[in-house]
Amino acid sequence: MTRRLLFSHLSLILLVLLALEVPFGVFYARSELSRFSHAAQQGAMTLAEVCEDKMEHGLTADLPELARAYGRRTGSRVLVAGRKGVVLTDTAALAPVGTDLSAEPDIAAALRDRPAVGIRSDPSAGGEVLFVAVPGGSGATVPCVVRTVYVLAPLRARVHATWLALAVVGLGVLAAVALIGFVLARSITRPVRALERATAQLAEGRITDPPATDHGPPELRRLAASFTRTATRLQHLLQAQEAFASEVSHQLKTPLTSLRLRLENFEPHLAPCAQDSLDKALGEMERLSRMVQGLLALARLENSAIRPEAVDLDAVVADRAAIWAAFADEQHVDIVVPGATGVRVWAVPGALEQIIDNLLSNALRVSPPGTAITLAAVTAPREGGRTPPVAELHVRDQGPGMTETERQRAFDRFWRAADADHDGTGLGLPLVQRLTRAGGGEVTLEAASGGGLDAVVRLLCAGSHHLRGRPGTPADGHFTGRPVGPWSTARAGRGG
Repeated sequence: MTRRLLFSHLSLILLVLLALEVPFGVFYARSELSRFSHAAQQGAMTLAEVCEDKMEHGLTADLPELARAYGRRTGSRVLVAGRKGVVLTDTAALAPVGTDLSAEPDIAAALRDRPAVGIRSDPSAGGEVLFVAVPGGSGATVPCVVRTVYVLAPLRARVHATWLALAVVGLGVLAAVALIGFVLARSITRPVRALERATAQLAEGRITDPPATDHGPPELRRLAASFTRTATRLQHLLQAQEAFASEVSHQLKTPLTSLRLRLENFEPHLAPCAQDSLDKALGEMERLSRMVQGLLALARLENSAIRPEAVDLDAVVADRAAIWAAFADEQHVDIVVPGATGVRVWAVPGALEQIIDNLLSNALRVSPPGTAITLAAVTAPREGGRTPPVAELHVRDQGPGMTETERQRAFDRFWRAADADHDGTGLGLPLVQRLTRAGGGEVTLEAASGGGLDAVVRLLCAGSHHLRGRPGTPADGHFTGRPVGPWSTARAGRGG
């Protein structure tokens, strides 16, 4: 913002300087040339009158000395021609005495009693020259013609020196304005930079350097004060929610565990006909416990802030596949890992393991015996070379699959498919989505070719440095590396 303010300020001043100095320089150059041409013409006319007088009194022999004296005084080359255009004297010795110049345009014009003034290129002078040809006397017959030639290099040098002086003055003005503009721009944008730092700190979870409310323009001071009040209130709300999640985690676990033990103690004293009701009550207790754990996990995920780290995708996939192989064998289901990608992806610590555990648990629940679950990691092609490189993790089963409507609602909290198990919580897939987005990725559910469901987790490759936003994850070690199993929130089936 400082650069933009300074650039706009300097652009305006530069336009003003150009609008003032360029016309002035052009006017000065033209006026100097006009003044010089007028002075040369007046001097040539005076010399022509003197030459005419000399010739009337028969003093033609005095013309060479007269021409040389005038040339030394004015710095010009002087040529005097007679009534027929024959050279009488030439201080430059370019035209010998007796040479007929009546055919040259300026001499011919002067012989017809019309002065000629102009600029032409003269190789003998090393550049452009100003020539003035005037008649000596007036009437039907012109007794003599005087031509004076002036080298324009000194005049051009003065004009160029003036242009250089204007440029130096303009640069000096620009430098002074740049310094003043930089100071003003910095003073104006200082509150904006303070707001930017405070916003970044708020995104990290805590403001340690609130913006000052007594600097900058009145509008920015009011904005800083309003932002500080909003950020303070938001911090208090986040702290209250974090404290609530921590207290609930401690307060609910003990009574739930105690209630489960009391229900289990009823088992020896119940009639066989009541055993089914006890099993259902224990199942609901287990489901309630998993639901509480899932809600607390989501709360901690949303309240904490951890930057993602580079994770070896192939190593995590191989590790989770090996751990889940024993659970899959119990249900006569194979876990197939096609190959390796050799890439590292961005993910918050422990999140990738939890994502795979939840998706494998869901896939294992719906996979019929004799089928396979494919756990494949591939590198997605870049679209047009513009998007950052992405790695895709596919968890593909051969179960009944889901309809398009069910796939769209699967990430809603507490939603479960109509055919889901009774003990589902509807929090597994929402947790997977939050964990994936915390690392800058995305997860979708797609129909697998040949039937079943394909859960696609897209993660940014670690070499891309294209993280979206400032993802946050729990910092208390909530994400573990153990398989989910029947005790996890992921055991909710489709949609949870």
